[in-house]
Amino acid sequence: MDAAPINFDDFGMDTVSLAGPLAAKLAAIRDAGFAQVMVSASDIAGHPGGVDAAARLIRASGLRVTGFQVLRDFEGLSGRLHTYKIDIAKAMLDMCNAIGSRVLVVASSTSTHTTTDPDALARDLRKLAMLAVPFGIRIVYEALSWGRTVREFPDAWDIVCGANAPNLGIGIDSFHAFAAESSLDDLDLLAADKVFLVRLADFMWPEARSVEERIDTARHYSVFPGEGVHSDALAELVTRLDAIGYRGDYSFEVVNDDYAQLPPPVVCERARRSAIWLSQEVLQRSMPLPNQIRLRGKAAAP
Repeated sequence: MDAAPINFDDFGMDTVSLAGPLAAKLAAIRDAGFAQVMVSASDIAGHPGGVDAAARLIRASGLRVTGFQVLRDFEGLSGRLHTYKIDIAKAMLDMCNAIGSRVLVVASSTSTHTTTDPDALARDLRKLAMLAVPFGIRIVYEALSWGRTVREFPDAWDIVCGANAPNLGIGIDSFHAFAAESSLDDLDLLAADKVFLVRLADFMWPEARSVEERIDTARHYSVFPGEGVHSDALAELVTRLDAIGYRGDYSFEVVNDDYAQLPPPVVCERARRSAIWLSQEVLQRSMPLPNQIRLRGKAAAP
């Protein structure tokens, strides 16, 4: 049986990828034809009207909320640090729920104060997942390539399996997979129903040799799929996920100093070209393009 088609609606953008106020970001994402948005906590916390006003803006945009990001340095702490992070997590869950998101993204801890015991990491993530149950929120655990213990998606997968919570799953981030030089063969070991989110970005050099370079690249120089030097690997990542049965959302999280100086519609058009490339060339399927004639033949990488 043929796999289900990938539609333009399966792709979204992260507000962190755009400059300007929240209203302008939402309008640019919607006008580019996207149907969903990943919301950065900074855009909600910094909104002049507060959380409720930001939530109204998001609802009025008509965009579906892909998820809310990001809870950092949560797992593996003890004593007062653990209690402090539980309080932060509860506040993040409240914000996540307020904007209508059913997904909270958790980045693997980078803190030197955390334990490296995988059972303790799993235990804390299970506790977070239980806190999220009353809200109907799923927890996405994502490996940072500069994490203390969990640096690659197979590491995150092991922790998620150990936690064994129905609403806890893994997030795949192409940037961190390439920065950590993870083997894409390991994607075949994942269970598709526990992959809750895929975030896509690339960068312009073959490798990031140090932790410092990985952080600097992620925060200043990432680019959209098809724009960087890992296009072949990114295409393989997406097609492997498709092959194991992943049918969830793809979100573009691109943080780039050049894009921060451009109007949001200009950046969103670059994201749109990436979505077209991924859907029509990489996944070799057609998708509906609002207000545009459907492309024919093979699309070139943007």
